[in-house]
Amino acid sequence: MIFNSILLKEYLSVLRLEKNFSTNTVDSYGNDISKLLEFAAMCGVTDENEIDYTLLNKFFRHLSELGIASSSAARYLSSIKSYFNYLRTNNYVKTDPSERISSPKRSRSLPAVLSFEEIEAILNSPDTEDKLGLRDKALLETMYSSGLRVSEAINLHTSDLLLQDELIRVFGKGSKERIVPVGSSAVKWINEYLLKSRPSLERKGKSLNFIFLNVRGTKLSRMGIWKILRRYTEQAGIQKEVHPHTFRHSFATHLLEGGADLRSVQEMLGHADISTTQIYTHVDREYIKQVHRDFHPRGK
Repeated sequence: MIFNSILLKEYLSVLRLEKNFSTNTVDSYGNDISKLLEFAAMCGVTDENEIDYTLLNKFFRHLSELGIASSSAARYLSSIKSYFNYLRTNNYVKTDPSERISSPKRSRSLPAVLSFEEIEAILNSPDTEDKLGLRDKALLETMYSSGLRVSEAINLHTSDLLLQDELIRVFGKGSKERIVPVGSSAVKWINEYLLKSRPSLERKGKSLNFIFLNVRGTKLSRMGIWKILRRYTEQAGIQKEVHPHTFRHSFATHLLEGGADLRSVQEMLGHADISTTQIYTHVDREYIKQVHRDFHPRGK
């Protein structure tokens, strides 16, 4: 069988007419498989039965050398597996060489991180003379001080505060409980909020001892926190895309930059697996590389 696209056309017709795939999806499959067939032809292979495990490995190494992202490589593999499954099912090829190819590992993108100065600018933006501004100040200080997820922040109860010991009790994913340190600045603003602002927001039968309340007296929502953070990010003049999880990323990165050990950061973040926490060591390396570029006489 010479690569004259007859088999590929047949396969794509099946996707379009029998499986009712969209035009964009069919075009994507066609593009991915065509790239493999072109590569095979460059290697002197002109029969699908001659495409073997070794050639497929060479093809994916070729994609890697071209700088193709792992997510795109995974899409190529999915298309190729589907194609060879069709060929094998219809006896066009004797074996399926893609069966032994494992999906490329998807690289984790580095989370966005704010500098300490940028965090400070956001934290200093709320008007603490206003009851909602005071709430926002306490909320943001707490999230940054303790590295909380949004869900953990909105579900904090007054009974979870152990402020004399500078600790808070947090219920994370899977309702797993952990005790997290909270810094003196956050403690100060939480106390201010509890004394001066929260009583005027509280509504009997609605507030249910949640700490951070909206104007209706119920707990803040995820969207509520997004809006709060967006407002103060704009006020601080920060151009980066900042979302609530950015505070958590920044918390972890700043701890590691300051010399904290990975196990301690894992415990504070509530990660079940330390490999999840290790992403922040990559962020820390990027910071170190930037310092080297900025300050080493031959770093630029």
